Amino acid sequence: MRLLLTADPEIEVPPRLYGGIERIVDVLVRRLQAKGHRVGLVARAGSTCPADAFYPWPGQRSQSKADTLSNSMALWKARRDFRPDLIHSFSRIAYLLPHLRGAVPLVMSFQRDPTPRTVGLAARLAAPGRLIFTGCSDYIARIGRPSGGEWLGIHNFADTENLHFSPSVPADAPLVFLSRVEEIKGAHWAIEIARRTGNRLIIAGNHSDSGPEGEYWHSKIAPEIGHDGVEYVGPVDDVQKDRLLGGARAMVVPIRWNEPFGIVFAEALACGTPVISCPTGALPEIVRQGVDGFLIQSIEEGCEAVGKLGTIDRATCRHRAVEHFSADAVLARYLELYTRLVARKAG
Repeated sequence: MRLLLTADPEIEVPPRLYGGIERIVDVLVRRLQAKGHRVGLVARAGSTCPADAFYPWPGQRSQSKADTLSNSMALWKARRDFRPDLIHSFSRIAYLLPHLRGAVPLVMSFQRDPTPRTVGLAARLAAPGRLIFTGCSDYIARIGRPSGGEWLGIHNFADTENLHFSPSVPADAPLVFLSRVEEIKGAHWAIEIARRTGNRLIIAGNHSDSGPEGEYWHSKIAPEIGHDGVEYVGPVDDVQKDRLLGGARAMVVPIRWNEPFGIVFAEALACGTPVISCPTGALPEIVRQGVDGFLIQSIEEGCEAVGKLGTIDRATCRHRAVEHFSADAVLARYLELYTRLVARKAG
């Protein structure tokens, strides 16, 4: 097949620093090529992903009306030049508007809550059977369905091949919090759970110095660092992340919001590390209660979960990640979707 993928115009593919979906798009391009498909990419200028054809967005701001117009035209020209069998968009749905009545099948993937008005308009305008929506979890797909169109939940994936399985850790291994250090991620809960259970806690991730999240950092987190075994190591790269997760008794990120997916949870499982979080958003799709970790409703339940970590089989956690959240597992689902849509067009 000839497949044309798009990513948002703000970050290169692959990202130079952080960029979750841009990293996923890069891996998809490479894996699709390895299976013999021709892949074009529309992304930010300067992207180094080795697509068979590359088309830079002229505009670099997703929220700019002028850039949206010029990027819509750029995608039109890319389709005319590359002649794809299918377009898969990880960028703005507005860029697809000129293509909704065309013959080329379209896949529109969402990494966050879909906007009902925009989704509903696209579903009504699209030619029958030509547009499929996907969410990065069943949770996102459920939010999108009432607005119209056909929806599938296809998870994001973790780099399971470069995350190493740790079959065991020492009894005094620390708990780890790995995420943005902000209130909705529950770092304050993680600190209290570690303190009450007598465990060391390593906090890794970015934090803000201004605004409400800066106040959260300065008032609730910074004063705890250096006391009762709480350590802050800042942002980590891929090598440091692998070492940090693999050496942890558990990753404790008790989120206080509806997480659309959360790649870091799958990354922890890939290292064999159980997850302690909360049953909101997509977390119940990732963590099976009492099997891959624990989903808690309170700090007290978090303390109980730490006490039960010895019942979790780290090999089971690793198997869960490879079977459901690896690049190969997710690619298989996308290829099944692509094949079905292209065949539907031919029919």
